[in-house]
Amino acid sequence: MTDSLDARVRRLEDLLEIQQIFIDYGLALDAGDFDLYASLFAEAGTINLGPMGKATGRSAIKQLMERTMEGRVGQSLHIVSSPQITIDDSGDTAQSQVMWTVVHRDDAGRPRLTMMGRHQDELIRENGRWKIARRRGLIDMPSTFEHVDD
Repeated sequence: MTDSLDARVRRLEDLLEIQQIFIDYGLALDAGDFDLYASLFAEAGTINLGPMGKATGRSAIKQLMERTMEGRVGQSLHIVSSPQITIDDSGDTAQSQVMWTVVHRDDAGRPRLTMMGRHQDELIRENGRWKIARRRGLIDMPSTFEHVDD
């Protein structure tokens, strides 16, 4: 093997830290913790969720999600799965794609699959921690909910 043990361990640590971002993303969204949600992005991070809106910077990202989730916190569960992560040779940037599924409680409290899609991300190591630099949301199966237009 050409990679040193230290390099291999660092790569595994990086992969685990990036995967934890995806877990925290769903948990923060479902809990309505938009401070935590926004903290997963780089200082100048961007998010483009198509018809739900776009934002740049943590404050704007937090505001976008507060607006998008208004009245819906606690009604849905976001399942983030199937991460594909490629760490660049520099070791400080990466690309990823994850699948996401939204399960919503109907008026009777029964689960109902409402949306499915993917997030395509560019990640960056900022101040020693992995952050989402750019996130693009793609909807593969649209929701029945009304969304904010672009």
